[in-house]
Amino acid sequence: MVENLTGTFRGLWQAFIGKRVWKSIALFFALIGPGIITSNVDNDAGGITTYSLAGSEYGLTLLWTLIPITGALIIIQEMCARMGVVSGKGLSDLIRERFGARITFYLMIVLFLTNLGNTISEFAGVAASMELFGVSRHISVPISAAIVWWLVVKGNYKSVEKVFLLACVFYLSYIISGFMGKPDWHAIGTSFLKPTVRLDTGWLTMAVGVIGTTIAPWMQFYLQSSVVDKGLKAEDYQYTRMDVIIGSVTVNVVAFFIIMLCAVTLFQNGIRIESAKDAAQALAPLAGEYASWLFAFGLLNASLFAASILPISTAYTICEAFGWESSLNRKFLEAPQFYGLYSLMVFLGAGIILLPDMPLITIMYYSQVINGAILPVILVFMLLLVNDRKIMREYTNSLAMNIVSWLTVAILTLLSLTMIGFALFSK
Repeated sequence: MVENLTGTFRGLWQAFIGKRVWKSIALFFALIGPGIITSNVDNDAGGITTYSLAGSEYGLTLLWTLIPITGALIIIQEMCARMGVVSGKGLSDLIRERFGARITFYLMIVLFLTNLGNTISEFAGVAASMELFGVSRHISVPISAAIVWWLVVKGNYKSVEKVFLLACVFYLSYIISGFMGKPDWHAIGTSFLKPTVRLDTGWLTMAVGVIGTTIAPWMQFYLQSSVVDKGLKAEDYQYTRMDVIIGSVTVNVVAFFIIMLCAVTLFQNGIRIESAKDAAQALAPLAGEYASWLFAFGLLNASLFAASILPISTAYTICEAFGWESSLNRKFLEAPQFYGLYSLMVFLGAGIILLPDMPLITIMYYSQVINGAILPVILVFMLLLVNDRKIMREYTNSLAMNIVSWLTVAILTLLSLTMIGFALFSK
């Protein structure tokens, strides 16, 4: 009798725990999205180019930097997500309320121009990747712009998010192509256990570039706005935080495989490149034709992904700053400024790629410089806002979190200033 009762209670307990676990898992998958999407889209055409150059120019020596980069990204993104679920407002909305309309206006102008430059670079990535498959940019870019525009304008938040999450899966192509390069895992492990720091200008510039391409100003605005648009609340915070952590880790895993693949193939064979397109072409005789195709496909996926997200981020940011309706759950006529800005960014970015003799490299170059210049300003705004009890209530930073956060901001500020210095005076 006792054994039967014990068995019954054990069965009930296991069933109860099992239901709770499955319920938590189901809830997690229902609430994730903003963190994973925001982080992974940062592996865009510019990011892939930077990682490819890092591996082909400096081998495995920069791999170890991905560990502190991951930590910094988690800290920054977690604060943005927390502000979103607690305040129910986007970052530019909070900046306007706390610091005034004048500062916000000038900040929006800079962000618009910077994001436009970044959007142009994404369509340049589309053109480069499709040219590897024999498709002219005059065909690939207009079709890509039309698909990107239709996806967002005709969808809603849930449908758009599903497509973006699916796009994140295709980053596996870089991991697969990384294994196809037949890397020396012992040498890779040694590069982490015995990290290299070189004091020459080229290595330091590339290190700052790898860090700078992973943490960009637009990411903070997009993450917080998408958290709000998804309807996440303070009670969802634990799931949102996990979403951010997973996204921050996966984006750097992909970066690891890109750097590693170029290091064990291109660098070891003395091959130097100038772009991600060059990397894909050079991989064919070294890692196999399939690895080259996977690399090119990854570039196309990343470019299309970012060409969708960056205009959305810009529309979110500017519309929130000026109090206009900003939601993917609204129709075009309900949020004309939001969709108008989105359309302008997409078609202007794509159109510039098709113009003859456009200085695309210069546009991409200086957009990254502006990114580096405004990132410290955005991070300071964020820290002041996340410690405001009127906004965050009991969800403000703890003392320990503030120490770590301010230290992270100080380091990123120094690195951003270093990147600007190298960019402006190393030529």
